[in-house]
Amino acid sequence: MKSKIYNVFTALLFLLFVNFDLPAQTNPKENRTENDQVHVYYFYFTVRCVTCKAVESETRKDVKELFGNDVQFSAYNLDEPEGTEKGRELGVNTLTLLVVSGAKKINLTTQGFLYASTKPEKFKKIIEETIKPLL
Repeated sequence: MKSKIYNVFTALLFLLFVNFDLPAQTNPKENRTENDQVHVYYFYFTVRCVTCKAVESETRKDVKELFGNDVQFSAYNLDEPEGTEKGRELGVNTLTLLVVSGAKKINLTTQGFLYASTKPEKFKKIIEETIKPLL
């Protein structure tokens, strides 16, 4: 009986003093490369209607509220050289709302124009459901 108690006691002491060198848990967001990050791009022209402006402002606001700094939002004017260059890089040459993560591109232009002005909460939900799986 004493030997059983001694063995259990020894095992417990051993467990207390052993250095469990487990690998550090890492946050997958910290290991993300530039290509893995989620970017939301809005392409527009200089002459803009009310809906065009609403798509940009609602998208910018929703992305910031929902994802903070985890998702980047950028707007480009296709009438300017920088916008034309970025549009060419992503295969865009007209009004476009695009979510990009690596090689994956999701076009939300139609949803933006349908809901940004008239049903902003529905549009916010679409943005959330589109981006969340990419994070």
